[in-house]
Amino acid sequence: MSKLNIFLTGSSGYVGGRLAPLLVNRGHKITCLLRTPAKVQATDWAHDAVIVKGSLDQDLTESLTGIDVAVYLVHSIGSGDDWENRERELARNFAKSCQSAGVRRIVYLGGLGDDSTKLSRHLRSRHDVGRELASLGTEVVELRAAVIIGSGSASFEMLRYLTEVLPVMVTPKWVRTICQPISIRDVLSYITNAIESLESIGGIYEIGGPDQVTYAEMMNIYASEAGLIKRRIITLPLLSLGLSSLWVGFVTPVPSSIAKPLVESLANQVLVNDADAGKLGEFPKTPLRLAIRRALGAEVRSEIPTRFDDADLDFSSAIPTDPPWSGGTELSDVRSILVKASKESTWRSITSIGGDNGWYGGEFLWEIRGVLDQIVGGPGLRRGRRNQETLAVGEPLDFWRVSEVIEEKLLVLNAEMRLPGKATLEWEIASTEGSNGCTVTQTARFRPKGLLGRLYWYSVAPFHTYVFPGMLDGIANDAINRDLRSQ
Repeated sequence: MSKLNIFLTGSSGYVGGRLAPLLVNRGHKITCLLRTPAKVQATDWAHDAVIVKGSLDQDLTESLTGIDVAVYLVHSIGSGDDWENRERELARNFAKSCQSAGVRRIVYLGGLGDDSTKLSRHLRSRHDVGRELASLGTEVVELRAAVIIGSGSASFEMLRYLTEVLPVMVTPKWVRTICQPISIRDVLSYITNAIESLESIGGIYEIGGPDQVTYAEMMNIYASEAGLIKRRIITLPLLSLGLSSLWVGFVTPVPSSIAKPLVESLANQVLVNDADAGKLGEFPKTPLRLAIRRALGAEVRSEIPTRFDDADLDFSSAIPTDPPWSGGTELSDVRSILVKASKESTWRSITSIGGDNGWYGGEFLWEIRGVLDQIVGGPGLRRGRRNQETLAVGEPLDFWRVSEVIEEKLLVLNAEMRLPGKATLEWEIASTEGSNGCTVTQTARFRPKGLLGRLYWYSVAPFHTYVFPGMLDGIANDAINRDLRSQ
């Protein structure tokens, strides 16, 4: 495989953020165009790329000179009333710069849809962009995909939040429209093959996964993989797309400006009607159920180590460049305290929590919670802990288990009590300048499962205002006493 010079747009976006490290790992030299380079600073691949600060409305000829393949992964959906014209103008300018620089090929990810039907604004615009990119003679490989399944994609996050929040849904008839979703892993394979192909392969390629399903079926497959009860979907044919998009914007974190055109697109049947994508290479297509399982970060074959908690190592999971709301809802309670004691004593106080030592505050409430957990089949507080002074990863601690330990810095516990979601409790210690002591930040996190999970969190939130401050105060007092005893 020859090494290529690749110009990547959209590297801080959903697909581009996953494509960039893949191309770097394959030995290619990538140049990334970013309006805000800071967006990718947290990634592992940024130091191996050339970062160009700029935008698509500029003359990019100089930056594109010497480039073999340019990848177009941007859109202006929801960026004002005139976003369709904006998309065409940017694509036209990019095509002009590519032609002037002598770029051999443009690879573009667009939207699946039949041009002979009445397409939504979103899909029509996606097709217009493809035409603009190809208008000046540079070879263009246009990949057309429907719903992309992977944590962080707007379509998948709409599916995630709608399904998790609403056990019963009143929906318009678009939930019965058939589509052909595709996993992010397969999308990346198609794009990579299109980039690396040595043959002349310009044209439009429809790409999709092996399953053809309705949106309603997708929701129930998601519910099954997420451990939720089957969703009841009531279809009202007269419910408008406009009202539906407002509801999606209210229930999910996907901005209404993006949700509306996406919902309108759900009215279009989007299926792969030809097999031309086979020219880009044959590989096993990911079934929908497996794609959703990977996006949820659940256990996948031997790719994820066997341990008590769900791992999150598959690259379909949320990454730094994904929107902040990707990966599902996370509810939290964050509190800090200045401890007038050494880091060593503070750490020993934190790692002595639970078991016979108790939880430093609200012991009666902890006992009640333990009993309730045992009643519903959980471990309760009866497991205690193996050693009252030290903790190691994997050890049980009452109805928690230790998942991370960084000496005198961080302790993370994962909940194993029966819960409608996943909970963690963590303490982080930081040195405090100009003060004889340290700061302890205590964070309780909860990722709710469905509506019941959300109701659970808000029902116990009043008790948090009593229990969590008491825990922090107890840790601080114990640490001070440890310092006094050591003098």
